Amino acid sequence: MSIIAFLLLTTACTDLPTDLPEMSSAQTETEVSSSPLKIFTYRIINEFPHGTNDFTQGLFIADGILYESTGRVGQSYLIRHDILGGKEAKRQPLPRHVFGEGATAVGDSIISLTWRDGVGYVHDLETLSRVSQFTVQGEGWGLTSDGDRLILSDGTNALRFLDPETFEEIGQVAVTANGRPVPRLNELEYINGKVWANVWQTDVIVQIDPETGRVSGFIDLSGLYDGQRDPRDDVLNGIAYDPETDRLFVTGKNWPKIYEIRIVEAN
Repeated sequence: MSIIAFLLLTTACTDLPTDLPEMSSAQTETEVSSSPLKIFTYRIINEFPHGTNDFTQGLFIADGILYESTGRVGQSYLIRHDILGGKEAKRQPLPRHVFGEGATAVGDSIISLTWRDGVGYVHDLETLSRVSQFTVQGEGWGLTSDGDRLILSDGTNALRFLDPETFEEIGQVAVTANGRPVPRLNELEYINGKVWANVWQTDVIVQIDPETGRVSGFIDLSGLYDGQRDPRDDVLNGIAYDPETDRLFVTGKNWPKIYEIRIVEAN
């Protein structure tokens, strides 16, 4: 889905879930009267190989190393890539009965979600082995951290905040653009005070203020990968940012490449 189609979707507010968090009328009026949304595009800096059977659910960087979580029952893995150097590549399977989802690093651990299995896992960052597990309420989609909280998406327009030690929910916010809900929030990455989120089955990333839920910008990644793909499944999904080097990486489910890109304002 292009940026134009996506904007039409959010403006019309059609085909949206009916159980989304609501904003007050005061919030809506304030948001609609705020500054216009920014639209960005991209430049490709580098390309790296990616497994065409890797159904990407999460992409993140820890200590300069690129990690990935993948999904589908019997095909869910944690993956450590060697494309940035530093450590040998490694693949660690999740239990064969679960559908893996988003993941992020917290300290010396990786926290990973499952989709509808009601469970998340804590893994050792070095070995990728599972150390413990916890309960996930509702669906798990994307996961990131702002340093103090885990931030989880569940396919609606809600961002849910979890305590990183107890995994209890400690709050949530409704994500909106010009007063309209933005649903299908998927893979997440926390970048310079904002949450960046893939919007499932689109070529769009939204930039979100995690305190207000307000979208401040759209990133149009259409045309990034134009190879043959299933438009329902082989979609853009995966955002990884390294604050130490200011490098940004993106990919998609079953895509043959991981792209290092630079975001630029659209003309």
